[in-house]
Amino acid sequence: MPVRDSEAIILRSFPLGEGDRLVSFLSRANGRMRGVASGARKPKSRFGSTLEIFSYVRIWFYERETRDLVRINQCDLLESFFGAQRDYASELMLALASEVTEAVLGEREVAEPNFRLLLAIGRAIKAGADHRIVSGYFALWIVRLGGWLPRLGRCGQCGSAISGDGYFSDGGGIICRACSEPGRTYCSSGTLELASRMLVNKLDEFLKPDAANGLCTANAYELRNIMLNVIERHIEKKLRTRKLLDEVRGLSANA
Repeated sequence: MPVRDSEAIILRSFPLGEGDRLVSFLSRANGRMRGVASGARKPKSRFGSTLEIFSYVRIWFYERETRDLVRINQCDLLESFFGAQRDYASELMLALASEVTEAVLGEREVAEPNFRLLLAIGRAIKAGADHRIVSGYFALWIVRLGGWLPRLGRCGQCGSAISGDGYFSDGGGIICRACSEPGRTYCSSGTLELASRMLVNKLDEFLKPDAANGLCTANAYELRNIMLNVIERHIEKKLRTRKLLDEVRGLSANA
């Protein structure tokens, strides 16, 4: 098979054998893939730091028939996000994005919008953005791109317009107060408004000094939790990094 190349974002990498690495990456042209980088762990490896989590690279690889793993020949670093992991919360935010992307995308499923989303949130974290806003935006758009986002303005049961607070049902739909039952997840009117705005505006709009106020961050955090609930329901497992991020938030609140 001929060597192929593509822009890619490294999602994760693991030691393999004595000197290799098993790499999970999202290719802009080919979707989520896994491959072996031979000799990547050796002192004089040609890969250098290009296989670090969230590295934006141009990757060269070739596929072999009957093999699930591609063979990675070379990586050129286009943009590093090592500096974005300056603190534990930022590091966990990037890890959450990687974990979610691996969980929701099928292997070799071309997902160029997901690629652009990852690049946008990586750059936001790198620029010092509040991870609560970034994670809320990311989780909302993952649900939207997955086709799991219900209509935010109307009740999924009675069809009436939702003008105030709402509730998310177990099935992922949003319902009004009149239709709500015990056990539903509360969603404030501010959070519903923020979600509607995030669906039509770029992330940069919510990171401006006048936009990143206390109300916005509180609503973004509530939105993140609701959307991650939807994601976990669809992937049928708990997100490990979500729990770690919640623990960091708890420590910050108690400081």
